[in-house]
Amino acid sequence: MSDLAHRETVDAYQADGVILIRGLFADWVEMLARGVERNLAEPGPDSKHYRDDQGRLFLSDYCNWSRISEYETFLKRSRCAELAAALMRSRTARLFHEHVLVKEAGTQIATPWHHDLPYYCVEGWQNVSIWIPLDEVARDTSPEFVAGSHRWGRHFTPERFNTQPLYGEADPFECLPDIAAHRDAYDIRGFDLSPGDAICFHYLTVHGAPANRSPAHPRRALSARWIGDDARFVRRPGTTSPPFPDVRLRPGDSMDAPEFPLVWPRGT
Repeated sequence: MSDLAHRETVDAYQADGVILIRGLFADWVEMLARGVERNLAEPGPDSKHYRDDQGRLFLSDYCNWSRISEYETFLKRSRCAELAAALMRSRTARLFHEHVLVKEAGTQIATPWHHDLPYYCVEGWQNVSIWIPLDEVARDTSPEFVAGSHRWGRHFTPERFNTQPLYGEADPFECLPDIAAHRDAYDIRGFDLSPGDAICFHYLTVHGAPANRSPAHPRRALSARWIGDDARFVRRPGTTSPPFPDVRLRPGDSMDAPEFPLVWPRGT
């Protein structure tokens, strides 16, 4: 097992669907911040720009690793993929995509409660998102996670971050419970965060995030999303997010495609 993730850490990830590892990528923060600045200046074709009533930005963008060298260097040369493989209990770690989320200082846009797998063209238990803040994040601005929700055995209707349904009337999934109205009924985890910390969570873990309550500091983060040995391509009832329009896989295929490079083990 990787020395990045001891057995207790892996067991906690598997049981709770979310863990925090402090300071793991602190040495990469400066490089990733340069990449985010490039990303803000040159958004990708699938970027989403949401603005609150005061015009403050919430940027969501993904699949830019092949054109932003800082992202590619981190994803392929850091120990992120090694950590992912250990947490997933997988021999391999394949990059699904990276996702950059930026809420400007004071942005009054919350990220609604959701989980990620129904958005994606992939199924499989072996998966993990590794969410890395590039700024100090207070607990009241932190993403929040419903511990254990990845084991509910349920798939919830995916919505865009502006609350519009992703798949429309063809959606086969069930409505998400009203987490916000019944917070005491759930084991909700959130954290005070420093740049370079790593929140690791399962694609089925229900999560959301409040507005950026800091009046002075942005909340910039990169989430590296990984898939393991059991990942298989699926078709959803509409355009997935990310859409991956050029992928030529068939339902049930392993995710062996150029869009999803094998990063761990290295040299394979």
